[in-house]
Amino acid sequence: MGLQLEDRVPDAKTVWLFRDRLKALSLVEVLFARFHEQLANQGYVARAGQRVDATFVEVPRQRNTREENARLKAGEVPEAWDEPEVKAKRRQKDTDARWTKKNQERRYGYKNHINADQQHKLIQSYAVTAASVHDSQVFDELLD
Repeated sequence: MGLQLEDRVPDAKTVWLFRDRLKALSLVEVLFARFHEQLANQGYVARAGQRVDATFVEVPRQRNTREENARLKAGEVPEAWDEPEVKAKRRQKDTDARWTKKNQERRYGYKNHINADQQHKLIQSYAVTAASVHDSQVFDELLD
């Protein structure tokens, strides 16, 4: 990016909008692959083993009715949320997050799954899923 220590850096909103634009253009994976090519050219290649792990990312809990939750689990958006007078309500709802339970503790949100190089601690691949997805379900994807 050509930034120096004394240069001003973009604020969080600018970075967020830039990332959304990259996502819309399907360029996140392309840039991630190019980044790894550059690392490999510098000798940072995963040779000492890999570490696969997942971390919960909790989000604000939703206060939905049982009917709304049933529709969300079925992959549908409740009809009432499409009405013009509750448009703001829909923007506040996270329809992809899910509940899970681990060690008697309930969590609501997502999981960040990573495959990191043991020696350099650099992320080789990643996946983001609902919290309810078991780690074993993305294991093969991370290793490929």
